[in-house]
This record gives sequence, C-alpha cells and structure tokens, in this order.
Amino acid sequence: MANNNNNKTVVPGAKQALNQMKLEIANELGMSNYQQADKGNLTARENGYVGGYMTKKLVEMAEQQMSGKQQ
Repeated sequence: MANNNNNKTVVPGAKQALNQMKLEIANELGMSNYQQADKGNLTARENGYVGGYMTKKLVEMAEQQMSGKQQ
C-alpha cells in the first residue's frame, strides 16, 4: 500500500522530537511496541488516542509558553 502521509512538519528540526513524543505517549497508553507495529493494523481508536494525546500535550505546552510559564 502506498504511503499517503501528506503531513508536513512546519519546523523540520522538530520532527525527531515529535516522533519521540509519539513513542512516549504510545508507551504511556500501554502500546509498548508502537514503533515496530504496523499502524495499518491498529484500530482507528488506538491511533486516535496517540494523536489526540499528542495534540493535547502540544496545546498545553503552547499555552504555558504563551502565558510565560514553563514546565
């Protein structure tokens, strides 16, 4: 199957950090083999949890940065 990923990283240097964050979140959610897993065989719910938690954490980080409070 062809890779239909059209997502582009706005800040190219952040790609590695985002991938690491994705793996950490998947691990927190109990998906310890997420990096090796065939994402096409995961349910939409499983993939959605990872993306949803990533978005939630990124929004929290941005809000803290905008308010002048760092973690």
